[in-house]
Amino acid sequence: MPFARPVRSAVLFLAGVLLSTGCGGSAASSASSASSADGPAGSDTPGRPVTLDNCGQRVRIDAPPRRAVSLNQGTTEIMLSLGLADRMAGTATWTDPLPKSLEKADARVTRLADNAPSFEKVLDVEPDFVAASFASTLGKGGVATRDQFEKLGVPTYLSPSDCAGKDNSGDGDGVRTEPLTMDAVYGEVRDLARVFGVEKRGETLVADLKSRVSRAASGLDAENVTLLYWFANSQSPYLAGCCGAPGVITRELGAKNVFDDTEEEWPQVNWETVADRDPDVLVIGDLTRRQQTAETAARKIAFLESDPVTRNMTAVRKKRYVLLSGQAMNPTVRTVEGVEKVAAALRAYGLAG
Repeated sequence: MPFARPVRSAVLFLAGVLLSTGCGGSAASSASSASSADGPAGSDTPGRPVTLDNCGQRVRIDAPPRRAVSLNQGTTEIMLSLGLADRMAGTATWTDPLPKSLEKADARVTRLADNAPSFEKVLDVEPDFVAASFASTLGKGGVATRDQFEKLGVPTYLSPSDCAGKDNSGDGDGVRTEPLTMDAVYGEVRDLARVFGVEKRGETLVADLKSRVSRAASGLDAENVTLLYWFANSQSPYLAGCCGAPGVITRELGAKNVFDDTEEEWPQVNWETVADRDPDVLVIGDLTRRQQTAETAARKIAFLESDPVTRNMTAVRKKRYVLLSGQAMNPTVRTVEGVEKVAAALRAYGLAG
């Protein structure tokens, strides 16, 4: 495991500084103070300290972070969207290219790893705050547990969308005990905006996301349309269950997911079962990572159109495909992009008003 490696001097230095200065104290000497439309991010920022009840843990942030590390692309995109590139010391775990609007900001932030970095690699950049989208990243078996960071005085944050109404105790991607809604994502935006002292930016971002969802779904009648969401893997495909981010897209558009009878986040289902359910439209993950078979949309479509089980499905014969980024199929700000693209495709295919 990454955190079982011998600790180098940089790690020991970080621990000593944090213990002597308190949470986030080491950041002041290594990063310049940033200002924003919400006011300067100094030690006298109103509303300090910030205390959050986050996924079963109470988190205290004494000062706006200046050396934050984001361990997943979802939390990274929120921070960049809030204009916080100058407060970030590193990012990791990527599935997709960024939106054009965020590329310039991202270029200013160190990428620690394309996938999960080691605990040591994260500590080397002396973080004063660590955030992640998934418990599998910030937890046992991931980069490190929250307790490991907290013992060094580094507060952590886990996206509520991966814990509220979700059971991650099994071997898969978790089971939803309650359907996810965009409110979880909006809440995460507001939490991170509060942590960094940029609440006004957070409210502006939330208002924009809500407006985009409303515009995309306005006047759409997709009651009789069936969808299937395929994230990755051609041999044992990961397909969306009822209640994660694809469930948000489906419900916003009034359509039906052919696998809405399972609460698993991404169950692996055989192709014979998929063919029997014969969805009207296939929503396909177009990923740039290289962890599973058939990551890109091109590889997925090539498989669908050549495999004897799948090539006669209605959506395949009629080439009714919607290509989405992995982030649009995860509970992130990009889920809104998923709503927009699926809505546009249903209209283009003449399946919805």
